[in-house]
Amino acid sequence: MNSQKTTQNTLEEINASLKLKLATLWASFMFLYIYVDYFALYMPGKIEDILKGRVFVFDITQGFHLAALASVTIPALMIFLSVALPAKVNRWANIIIAAVYMAGEAWMHMVFGAVVEVVLLCLIIRYAWKWSRIET
Repeated sequence: MNSQKTTQNTLEEINASLKLKLATLWASFMFLYIYVDYFALYMPGKIEDILKGRVFVFDITQGFHLAALASVTIPALMIFLSVALPAKVNRWANIIIAAVYMAGEAWMHMVFGAVVEVVLLCLIIRYAWKWSRIET
């Protein structure tokens, strides 16, 4: 009985540690995700395009704003969800959402940010993948 309780405590500690790692990785990802877009504003012609009502090839509309907010809301929520969700759901949510957010960029600061983002997302997938499948 004591051995079983020790095993249970160890699994709880592992899950808590993984949840904390995943949440902090998502927080790090969010900072980079936001700052890569922020620094993109300093690229020549960006502000002029925004003032004309365009971002990249998209018109700035309510739909554009909703999509942009959704794109930052999901990883922002993952900071909390990585701590709050039960292990099984948490594992797959982290793997799927991190995989969806992997994407390439064009300018050097964007490439650097994207590389760091991909590393963080790969770490999220790795920690979530290696998560013990034994429910606590």
